[in-house]
Amino acid sequence: MSTWLITHPACLAHDTGEGHPESSARLDAVLSALNGPAFTALTRVEAQPAPTAAIERLHHPDYIAAVEAAVPTSGYAQLNADTVLSPRSNEAARYAAGAGLQAIDALQSGAAQRVFCAVRPPGHHAEPNESLGFCLYNNAAITAFYAREQQGYQRIAVVDFDVHHGNGTQTMLCDQPGYLYISLHQHPLFPGTGTRADNRPGNIVNLPLAQGTGSADYRQQFHGEAIAELIDFDPDLIIISAGFDAAAEDPLAGLLLTSDDFGWITDELVAVANYCCAGQICSLLEGGYDLNALAAGAACHVEALMR
Repeated sequence: MSTWLITHPACLAHDTGEGHPESSARLDAVLSALNGPAFTALTRVEAQPAPTAAIERLHHPDYIAAVEAAVPTSGYAQLNADTVLSPRSNEAARYAAGAGLQAIDALQSGAAQRVFCAVRPPGHHAEPNESLGFCLYNNAAITAFYAREQQGYQRIAVVDFDVHHGNGTQTMLCDQPGYLYISLHQHPLFPGTGTRADNRPGNIVNLPLAQGTGSADYRQQFHGEAIAELIDFDPDLIIISAGFDAAAEDPLAGLLLTSDDFGWITDELVAVANYCCAGQICSLLEGGYDLNALAAGAACHVEALMR
C-alpha cells in the first residue's frame, strides 16, 4: 500500500500578515511533524496547480476573477473581514485545489491508496460566490466533483472533522446526487451553520457538538452516527476535510480532543474505506491554530492513513 503526501512550497507563500491565525507557520508545523522517522515510507509529491475549469465547476467565473483582481502586487489586501491576500495568495490557492485533483488521479490509477494533501489556504468555508473563514477555493468540493465527473467515482463521501462547520462544502454538495457530506463541529460557533435542521437523508449529515465535548462523547457520536451513515451510503471514495482545531489547545474553539482522538477518527475512516472502497482516501488539510496540537494531530492522522 502506498500513502502519498502532496504539498507545494507555494502554499507557504500565502502571507496573511503578523498575528493572523491562518499563517504559513501552520503548514511548516505539519510538514516538520511529517519529517520524522515514522514517515519515511511516505511518497512525497509536489502538487500541480488546479486548472481554471476545475475551479469554475464550483465557483462562478466572476468570483474567481474578483479574487485574482484583489491580489495585491505588494503588501496585503483584505478580501473580507478575516481573509487576507498577499502577492502569491492566488497561486497558493491554485496549488491547494490542485493537490486534491492530483490525489484523485493517483488513487484512480492505483499509484496510491491513501493521500494526505498538506496545503493552505484551507477551503471548506468557501462558497460558490464568496470567500469566508480564511478560504478562497473549496478544495474538498472541487476534489469531489473532479473525482465523480472526470475519474468515474460514483458515490463520494466527504467527512469533515474540522471544529467549524464546512458551510461552503454543504452548499456545494447539497441535493447533488452521488455525494454525502458528514460534518462533526462545535455549535454554536463560526460560521453559525450546520444544524440538524439542514440534514438530508443520504446527502447532508450535520452532527453539532456542544462546547466542552471531550473524547468519550465525541467518539460515541462519531462511531454511532457518522460511521453508521457512511456505511449506509457505501462510498467508492472517501474525502476528508481534516481540521485539527477540535483539539483542546486550539484558541478558536472549545472542543477537547487529543491527538490520539485524531488517530482514532482516522482509523475508523480507514476501516470503512477498506470495507467499502478498496481503502481509498483523499485527505485535505483544513484548520488547526495551535501549532503544537496541529502538528501532533496531523502526525497521528497520517500515521493512521499509513496503516
